[in-house]
Amino acid sequence: MPEIVSAAEKSETEALRRRVAELEARLASVTAERDKIRRAYEQLKEQLELLRRRIYVAKAERVDARQLELEFAEKKAALEKLAEELGIPLAQDDDGKDEPRPKPKGRRDLRQVAIPEERIEILDAALEGKSERIGFEESYRLAYRRGGPVRLVIARATYKQTDEATRESTFVTAPVPKEIVRRSLLAPTMVACLLYSKYGLGLPFYRQEEKLRGEGIEIDRGSMCRCAEDVGATLGAIVMAAAKEAKETAFCLSTDATGVAIQPEPLADGRRQACRKGHFFVVLADRDHVFFEYQPKHNSDAVCEMFRGYSGYIQADAHAIYDALFRGEATTGPPPQEVACWSHCRRHFWEAAAAKYALGREALLRIRILFQLDQSWATLPPRQRHVLRNEKLRPFIDEFFAWAREQYVRVKAERGLVASAFGYAVRQEQALRRFLDDGRLRMENNGSERNLRPVAVGRKAWLFCGSDDHAEAAANIFSLIASCKLHRLDPELYLAEIVHVMPYWPRERYLELSPRKSGPSPCRRWHRRNRRWLRADRASTPSASLGLAALVYDASSCSGYKETKDAYVFKADVPGMKEGDIAINLTGNRLTVSGKREEEKKQEHETYFSYERSYGSFTRSFTLPEGIDADKVSADLKDGVLAISVPKTPEAQPKKVAIKAG
Repeated sequence: MPEIVSAAEKSETEALRRRVAELEARLASVTAERDKIRRAYEQLKEQLELLRRRIYVAKAERVDARQLELEFAEKKAALEKLAEELGIPLAQDDDGKDEPRPKPKGRRDLRQVAIPEERIEILDAALEGKSERIGFEESYRLAYRRGGPVRLVIARATYKQTDEATRESTFVTAPVPKEIVRRSLLAPTMVACLLYSKYGLGLPFYRQEEKLRGEGIEIDRGSMCRCAEDVGATLGAIVMAAAKEAKETAFCLSTDATGVAIQPEPLADGRRQACRKGHFFVVLADRDHVFFEYQPKHNSDAVCEMFRGYSGYIQADAHAIYDALFRGEATTGPPPQEVACWSHCRRHFWEAAAAKYALGREALLRIRILFQLDQSWATLPPRQRHVLRNEKLRPFIDEFFAWAREQYVRVKAERGLVASAFGYAVRQEQALRRFLDDGRLRMENNGSERNLRPVAVGRKAWLFCGSDDHAEAAANIFSLIASCKLHRLDPELYLAEIVHVMPYWPRERYLELSPRKSGPSPCRRWHRRNRRWLRADRASTPSASLGLAALVYDASSCSGYKETKDAYVFKADVPGMKEGDIAINLTGNRLTVSGKREEEKKQEHETYFSYERSYGSFTRSFTLPEGIDADKVSADLKDGVLAISVPKTPEAQPKKVAIKAG
């Protein structure tokens, strides 16, 4: 019998079908929405992974090649099997082995490079005039003058000595001048140029290598790195002396830090490791010194070790690593007093203002008034600035913190930029008020951040330091360059000067080589006068002052050299020297100028006795063109300036040729 379906059942069935259709439609909609969210989630994961690689991994583009090697081996096996079946011979490969590198053929021959040449002759003061000079032993260095590299010829005189009793002859060569990097191909001026280009201008050694190769000079960046590490480590003695003086005498030390990637050594199986993070700390000691210090860890132990024994003012951000320092864990006496930075405080309110919070904008306006008032007194003496701050600025600061505490009570329950900004200001109130205690203290720590800028800009180009030792050497070079800028010295000139005199300088007087001590000395006057060129490739014995150690001249770069109609004229600054200290010789067409100065000073007093002796010498030779009148050469010394006039013969003088008409 046919099944009888009632109308009610039909109605219920239709309702169920509609319900099922509705649920299926909703399920399809929810499924589509889920798939859309899943796709968005996958996209976000990809973007997050990409950002993570850009931040942490891409600095060395590290890829685990083991899976790729397995896939390559499978493909290669399949290819060999298919080639065997088809009878196709496969080309023999080298199994990934590189061709053996050619054996080095010795020192680079700079004579083959088409660059300007300069010559320095080194004589032996003890043998000159007593033994027969029979020639010179020449070696070559790559030097630098503003405008490009030059080939520097170091010619050491060779003497013949004869024993009167036995009539046997021996040959003696003038000793090699002391150098930081022995047997280096790079002269002090080129070393200074490379170091300043990298650590002062952010130009990595790779690009400098390419630049020199374009000029026909092959200097690999490995040699540059080794030279930078050796020179930086040696110059660290100057930085240590400056840091010691700063901790003993500075009124306020301002500090900040930034990260740097450090490349570890490869593993035993040859695989590279991920770069680890180190930190460069910068410290400003009043207006005297700027020194950097590398620390592998950014923690309280590193900070306490840096400032151990110091009990003055320290200006820093509110990072937790400084808390141990202000608790007195780095000194046996009273702990240093914290000076906070109003720029850091303002930065939190700026972030709130950028997120459209009205309280953030109001805080910025209030802080602007504080900065404007303090800036208007920047040129006043510290005592007057202290009085004005307490009379006119303190009421605005009291009003600001009263308002900040009131607002913080209202917003501290809500997490966000506004609560974070007001919380920072309230918690750091005592340290933010500290600059009112003395007119020498600053409201902000912007100077430290400005000095960290070369590191932040440079690491985008040179990416990482090769080791902890290299980072420490880099910190020393950063220190000297920053101190030169502080005292308005030319960093490149200063580095060239220091690299030359450092091997001769007494250990107990390294502080005298710091940019602060070089400022008032003759070195400062030399830097000002000779800013357009370098004269630091010297092979003579340096004196006790940087000014005398710089007495080397050449006709191609000396601004006092000129050719007139009837003579060649040379001018050179020889401060402190007399007529008897200078010797001028003309042999053929070769003009040699040499000088030597010895000075002794004695001071006797009831409580002390002072004895100071300084010695310095220089030798410089010029090759003159043909057609000079050797009998009429004249020289004049006036006000520390030596002028040499070499007349031309009548045949060598230009003649005017008359033009006949028609």
